[in-house]
Amino acid sequence: MSGARRTVVLFQGDSITDADRVRTVPGDLGRGYAMIVAGLWGSRNPEQNVQFLNRGVGGDRVRDLVARWDHDTLSLRPDAVSILAGINDTWRRFDSGEKTIPERFEREYRELIGRTREKTGARIILCEPFVLPVRVGQKRWLKDLDPKREIVRALAESEGLSLVPLQERFRDAEKRREASFWLPDGVHPSPAGHALIARAWLEVWSAASSD
Repeated sequence: MSGARRTVVLFQGDSITDADRVRTVPGDLGRGYAMIVAGLWGSRNPEQNVQFLNRGVGGDRVRDLVARWDHDTLSLRPDAVSILAGINDTWRRFDSGEKTIPERFEREYRELIGRTREKTGARIILCEPFVLPVRVGQKRWLKDLDPKREIVRALAESEGLSLVPLQERFRDAEKRREASFWLPDGVHPSPAGHALIARAWLEVWSAASSD
């Protein structure tokens, strides 16, 4: 296996992806879904030479990903890029009064996709942003986040990209246990919530890989 070409899979996004990774250690995957994906995939496919990387940054909006895309994505020459972003574009409206209108969100998200395709040719996986109202006032977030979710879904369809539909997945999970079991603050996953994301991601990745 030492001579096999290595496939680089990069996870990008905000704190959900970041998951307390040690940023001074380039290969650290954090303690969330990226680590679970890498562990499960490696245990099932040890003969495949795949390197998983995590460059999620807590607090990032899509505009922040745009600002650091050259350094944290394109320079790594990934073969696949997974993007989970959007909840902070909603959150900042309610904690800081900084609203991201859907048109800006779509424009900046399209830029991420376009630059990635142009510079790397990498396979792109879009993960739907999500929230389950747990805290007081979070039901209002849905009205702001829903158009952004629809933009991510529409971009995946129109651009022929893989989509991981996480809002639906968490709503289904909520039928089994209360929202706070999966997302203690409505946004950041518990261990079970991260595992749910990892399983959904691997289903999409495995299905596309077998095409």
